[in-house]
Amino acid sequence: MGFPGVRMRRLRRTPWLRETLRETRVSPRRLFLPVFLDPTIPTPAPISSLPGHSRYPPSALPEIARRAEKAELGGLLLFGRPREKTREGEGAWDPEGAVPQALRMLVGKHSLTLVADVCLCAYTLSGHCGIGEGARIDNDATLRALASTAVAYAKAGADWVAPSAMADGQVGALRRALDGEGLEDTAILAYALKSASAFYEPFREAEDSAPQTGDRKHYQMDYSNRREGLREMELDAAEGADVLMVKPGLTQLDLLARAREEFHHPLAVYNVSGEYAMVKAAVQKGWITEDRIVPEILTAFRRAGADLIVTYHALEAAESGWLG
Repeated sequence: MGFPGVRMRRLRRTPWLRETLRETRVSPRRLFLPVFLDPTIPTPAPISSLPGHSRYPPSALPEIARRAEKAELGGLLLFGRPREKTREGEGAWDPEGAVPQALRMLVGKHSLTLVADVCLCAYTLSGHCGIGEGARIDNDATLRALASTAVAYAKAGADWVAPSAMADGQVGALRRALDGEGLEDTAILAYALKSASAFYEPFREAEDSAPQTGDRKHYQMDYSNRREGLREMELDAAEGADVLMVKPGLTQLDLLARAREEFHHPLAVYNVSGEYAMVKAAVQKGWITEDRIVPEILTAFRRAGADLIVTYHALEAAESGWLG
């Protein structure tokens, strides 16, 4: 039976009906907030391309965690910067670095899931995610550095470590290193399908991590390739990833939905810096309404299959009651 017997608007007639029949919901617990830590600053330093976000000294993390817990967020994703960049990025696995310092301040004092990003781009002179320059990244040397970094973070109190360097074999390398140190309970959130994207530019300002030569297209995947993306996810799953992530989010909703069909793992999506910055810029121009558009974006991620959403909107959306 079709129209006029079927009238779909009958079930949209009142706010109560619409709320009752809503299929997809976003709760604050699904949201993870990225936080940038900088050991060289005494007070927060605002990030111009990420309005509302700053680089923070490690000592500021307990207050951020308090707000996040009060807002009932799921967790924090921590990024660090070194006191000094080096060729091989040794600051990444320094036990006295920004991320380990901050983690130790929170151990046993909250219910949040603490996730530490594992990459070298903010720590190396080259700005690349591995050891080397341009197209000459040493994949296996990078694996050893990433593994050392993950162990340092896990020992400091990270619940999850999140390798994002797109080095071949990175999940397996981290799993072996963690298990070898008796850190079997530390989970791995794999940046499994991470495309070379123009949407990362504000993040590179935040982390001072732009490549000094070349680009990252020879290790981050081509955003045009669906089958390659699913293969990347299969490989990370086989190496022991506990959670699989798609990044960026808005331009890869189709891949997120396909991954939901293919994998039984929890899935995460990263609503990246450029996506956030576009919303903020349009809001500042008065072209869109933030408390309406942000829930729509986050709901799209959930509807496509994401269990967790890493988003710069997390704290604001939860504290402002935008999610209903």
